[in-house]
Amino acid sequence: MNILGISAYYHDAAAALVQDGKIVAAAQEERFSRRKHDPNLPINAISYCLAEGGVDPDGIDVVTFYDKPITKFERILQTYFSVAPKGFRSFVMALPIWMKEKLWIPYQIEGALEDHGFKMPKDLIFTEHHESHAASAFFPSPFESAAILTLDGVGEWATSTLGQGSGNDLNIIKQIRFPHSLGLLYSAFTYFTGFRVNSGEYKLMGLAPYGEPVYVDAIRDNLIDIKADGSFLLNMEYFAYLDGLTMTNERFDALFDGPPRKPETEISRREMDLARSIQVVTEDIVMLMAHEARKQTGEKDLCLAGGVALNCVANGKILRDGPFENVWIQPAAGDAGGALGSALFAWHVVKQQPRTADNKTDSMRGSYLGPTFSDDEVEQFLSAREYPARRLSGEERAGTIAQLLDEQNVVGVCQGRMEFGPRALGNRSILGDPRSEKMQSTLNLKIKHRESFRPFAPSCLVERAGEYFELDSPSPYMLLTAQVREERCRHDEVPDDITMRDRVNMVRSDLPAITHVDHSARVQTVDRSVNPEYYDIIKEFEERTGYGVVINTSFNVRGEPIVCTPEDAYACFMRTDMDYLAVGSFLLSKKDQPPWDEKKDWEQSLVLD
Repeated sequence: MNILGISAYYHDAAAALVQDGKIVAAAQEERFSRRKHDPNLPINAISYCLAEGGVDPDGIDVVTFYDKPITKFERILQTYFSVAPKGFRSFVMALPIWMKEKLWIPYQIEGALEDHGFKMPKDLIFTEHHESHAASAFFPSPFESAAILTLDGVGEWATSTLGQGSGNDLNIIKQIRFPHSLGLLYSAFTYFTGFRVNSGEYKLMGLAPYGEPVYVDAIRDNLIDIKADGSFLLNMEYFAYLDGLTMTNERFDALFDGPPRKPETEISRREMDLARSIQVVTEDIVMLMAHEARKQTGEKDLCLAGGVALNCVANGKILRDGPFENVWIQPAAGDAGGALGSALFAWHVVKQQPRTADNKTDSMRGSYLGPTFSDDEVEQFLSAREYPARRLSGEERAGTIAQLLDEQNVVGVCQGRMEFGPRALGNRSILGDPRSEKMQSTLNLKIKHRESFRPFAPSCLVERAGEYFELDSPSPYMLLTAQVREERCRHDEVPDDITMRDRVNMVRSDLPAITHVDHSARVQTVDRSVNPEYYDIIKEFEERTGYGVVINTSFNVRGEPIVCTPEDAYACFMRTDMDYLAVGSFLLSKKDQPPWDEKKDWEQSLVLD
């Protein structure tokens, strides 16, 4: 049975294919369209998934969609009528999109499939938004049974849910409903500090350690009433997302010492302190929810999904200080993962198909679920354009890349199947030496073209993680933050008048390029049984340097989706100060390449995140 899952029309559209319960393929539309967070019907991702699964033109048995548009439209109508005549402008802007697209999703899907030679099946299943998140969290997890928390902005009405999974059964026990939303609260501060909503939340998280939690009391006393079980009510007098075109209003401005920061302007102490304060409040709420989930379900393991589950600092706190023995987070925790969740929900719940779990291994296959390109395809691409390259044998490839890293080169790697979710996990990654005191600044300013304060993540041999980090469990999807071990850290005094850039460049450990200002790191552990090519690079680096860890950042520049194809990788390689590109078995040196000449200014085509 072929089940095609789809998420679309809001942000991070994606498709996933589940065959007889097995996850075969999954990808976000942005990787093909090259439009970051592309919300459109993911026809390119659909085409890829069906091709990867070898599905015949009449071979789709079920199509699933990750939420219920009619219910969501009812919520929008009820919200407008509750605040009218305020909100008229935003309602008028939204209505044509609903009337043209979002209320006609079955016809949109059928037309797109037929245009690409596929027959629409009789079964079209709409799951609730948070059912999709919960299914994406539990069904691929390694646990036979577990508690489930889903947290995001809003689905139809739910904004957070507490549930339980067992076998092929999934049950939602409690929920928090719109407009009271932890995701929207965090996004309000994302907007207020000058970052882009639904894109810049991870910047707010990265900025938080630079500040102090001076606004926590103001948030708790004015914006939110938090209950002992983690449920809460927002004071809507401070927010504008019900009746305006922004997240916050003038009362919010007055509470936090002035208007929102304008994007791309200098970040002040206020923004740092706001980031730290909302991060503290968010962690407190998530911890209360975790304790309530344990109390309600009695489970010893927890599964997480939803956009808030991408907050790796909060995740690390749950694992470290929470009531659960194990925590598993869906690597595509945001809306993209809803495509997979809805397909798995259809298989296990609607079709009542059994599920097996060994309490050790998940079924995400490392989240390497996207396209791959053979060496023949890579060679054809390089030869057609006469790009000079050296072909490496299997025995020399890992050692050569490790040597380049040891020599302080920056290497882009495009190998194997593309990752599903927002994190690059070694197959579409830019690698560097974590021992370098200059590498973080080099990567931010010369390669990624992004803000200097943003940290970089380490990829570490799974068996070595405990030697570098306060982490006693695997973190394969880079969704947990852990402290660098104290014996590796330095705690130099920070001058009062230091600039943010100088503070970023302070040496805080013997791994300065991946140690954040609070001596933490967002860790990816690499297991050879899951990704031997990437593991071997890190292992060879360890053989040369004594360090079984490298810098791993996503293979893209700011505002660009992670690369998908060898062509995408080459373009990003040439647009930046990257030194080498390893694509498949081929190694390209920047100094050997012909001059890069683009007729248009590529940076102008990117919408900054």
